[in-house]
Amino acid sequence: MLINDKLFDGERALYKCRDTEISGCVFETGESPLKSSQGVKLDNVVFRGKYPLWYAADMQVNNSLIEEGARAGIWYTDNISIRDTLIEAPKSIRRCKGVYLDNVTLSGADETLWECSDIKLSNVRVRGDYLCMNSSDIEVEGLDLSGKYCFDGVQNVTVRNSRFIGRDTFWNSLNVTVYDSFISGAYIGWNSEDITFVNCTIESLQGMCYMTNLKMEYCRLINTTLAFEYSTVYADLRGNVSSIINPTGGRIEADHIDTLIMDKDMVDITKTEIIAREGVGERLDKAPYLL
Repeated sequence: MLINDKLFDGERALYKCRDTEISGCVFETGESPLKSSQGVKLDNVVFRGKYPLWYAADMQVNNSLIEEGARAGIWYTDNISIRDTLIEAPKSIRRCKGVYLDNVTLSGADETLWECSDIKLSNVRVRGDYLCMNSSDIEVEGLDLSGKYCFDGVQNVTVRNSRFIGRDTFWNSLNVTVYDSFISGAYIGWNSEDITFVNCTIESLQGMCYMTNLKMEYCRLINTTLAFEYSTVYADLRGNVSSIINPTGGRIEADHIDTLIMDKDMVDITKTEIIAREGVGERLDKAPYLL
């Protein structure tokens, strides 16, 4: 069935729609217009009301607009692809399986992509906090993200060629690999395990602390202070590191370390090998806040 150029209003306007192409239509303020639908293709569609795609499956959304009023728009939905679309609404995607976003902008993405699995993001732009909380099996290529507390509690994630601006990225996470990306923000990676950064540039205050089995290959830490506290680290770094404090084990190699703090009352300093190819500027046996 094909539906063209229509205006829909009222609750559940196309409830349980099946195997339909919808083009050039506007769904006004009525709630749940396509609840429990399946096999629907949407092109050049505008959603203005709440909960447009709940309990749906096998959905395609192309060249469309999900306005701010269509908050909590896509929940409990499996196998959905969204391309060339602007999503202005918060809490847009939750508890979904099989989510594919390509060339999508999420301009108000607070609390989006929570507790989802099997996610693929390609050339996606995000502005909002708490992206991808407690989600798993995520592949990311070309993500431009500005927002705090993103990727908290995630598992099995691969990120490539992306940029993250915002504090507390990758907290409480497991099995994450990030390639060729830029990350800026305080407190990156705390309480996480099996996190690997390859050829990345990172700026952080107290970044990469309380981590287990952190690996960094050919990375740069710019303006990064008090890094690696209580972490096991295997890092091959390029350039200068502003300061390192009390790692609990591993091997850290950098060109130069401005300040190295190793407090034998806090950690067993013999368990971490520190190599500064061009030397260490200052060595302290107590943290500055304890002096």
